[in-house]
Amino acid sequence: MATFYNQATLSYNGNTTTSNITTGELVEVLSAKKHAVLPDYVAGDTATYIVTIVNSGNVPFTDLTFTDDLGAYTNAGRTLTPLTYMDGSIKYYVNGTLQPAPAVTAENGLTVTGISVPANGNTALVYQTGINQFAPLASGSTITNTARVSGAGLTNDLVATERIAAADTAMLTISKSVSPTTVSENGQLTYTFVIQNNGNTPATAADNVIVTDTFNPILDPITVTFNDTAWTSPTNYTYNATTGEFASVAGQITVPAATYTRDATTGSIVINPGVSVLTISGTV
Repeated sequence: MATFYNQATLSYNGNTTTSNITTGELVEVLSAKKHAVLPDYVAGDTATYIVTIVNSGNVPFTDLTFTDDLGAYTNAGRTLTPLTYMDGSIKYYVNGTLQPAPAVTAENGLTVTGISVPANGNTALVYQTGINQFAPLASGSTITNTARVSGAGLTNDLVATERIAAADTAMLTISKSVSPTTVSENGQLTYTFVIQNNGNTPATAADNVIVTDTFNPILDPITVTFNDTAWTSPTNYTYNATTGEFASVAGQITVPAATYTRDATTGSIVINPGVSVLTISGTV
């Protein structure tokens, strides 16, 4: 609700007089809310947003324009946008009924035109965005994006914001290599497992990380190191020399958190993963 004031002026024979000041209240019947389906994100994730526009008045609104800045922020004098609109993802509902897709422009944010909101009804826009290379990933980081609804009949633009936070989590991947790739009978093989963490939280003993493998050909005997520290069985791992089945003991593998830097030229976030290495050698 907005208060407005008005005063008239009367001029005659070179004289001027003013009326009393009238006061009124302008009721704003259109409102907008924005909601993220999930409250947090990780690198390469998808963030889905729902924007609801409600009309509590008896007159419909037509040809409205919706914009979203997709979380744009300034860094070193550059405007960086951490969300990328996923082309074709928008869904447009009026009173819960899916409508033909509206006109969408995804340059310098997201713009949707031709939106209508019926009298005493509601309109919803649902769309997906990708977490891109400009999204901050360190613990405590957030993305705040602002949506606006503008158009004829609105006294002021409607503004709705939503904030999502970088998830505090480990994100592990594992790769395996063998050396040498050609070995003779009764020769030595070494398997190297590189475990990387792209997340902002270390993988600790409480995460119960376990590596399992079945060696073929079977290795016997074997030696095992983790981050260049010798492991022993059954404290750190178990191994069945008959079947070749290997398993680390839960809680023995830990991986440090990633660190994040920003490319000075592009402003993009560079992930420097935390790394741990498990090495298993044995006789074929």
